[in-house]
Amino acid sequence: MSAKLPSRLHHTAYVTKDLEATRRFYEDVIGLPLVATWCEKDELFGKERTYCHCFFALADGGALAFFQFADPEDQAQFGPEIPFSPFHHIALNVDAQAQKGIEDRIKAAGYAEPQTFVLEHGYCRSVYVVDPNGMIVEFCRDAPEAEKINAQRLTDAHSELKRWLAGDHRNNNMYRSEHAAE
Repeated sequence: MSAKLPSRLHHTAYVTKDLEATRRFYEDVIGLPLVATWCEKDELFGKERTYCHCFFALADGGALAFFQFADPEDQAQFGPEIPFSPFHHIALNVDAQAQKGIEDRIKAAGYAEPQTFVLEHGYCRSVYVVDPNGMIVEFCRDAPEAEKINAQRLTDAHSELKRWLAGDHRNNNMYRSEHAAE
């Protein structure tokens, strides 16, 4: 890798139907502070558009951002429904204390299955919750031996991809408890 990589996620943006419900979820339940609200009007894609854009801070300086449009037609055009799929989500890194706090606040706020679930991936433990927009947010805590695991995956990332694309779909996650005996 000779090219300089981006330093961090600046923000990721989504459209919401209800900024206040989104604020309550991300700020009051999850604990991400609302750090900026931009109320704007711009000529965009052939029309003047009025919208509000809110940013919720991550510890590294990045943010989750959400738009809401004043015009229902703009809202419909730019805010299509987020498809419910566990394979369409954002994952945020947390430590054990942060993950426990988020889990506790999610439960206290009344979230339960299927709105929330936990997966033990072996290389990490993930808490998933569905936000007010129908988007899945994952709070991912690395396994204690994450450096060793990541070093191993780095050495075989290309060969494992090549193997899988060639049709050999064997599992290579020996860190999951159900595969540890294999």
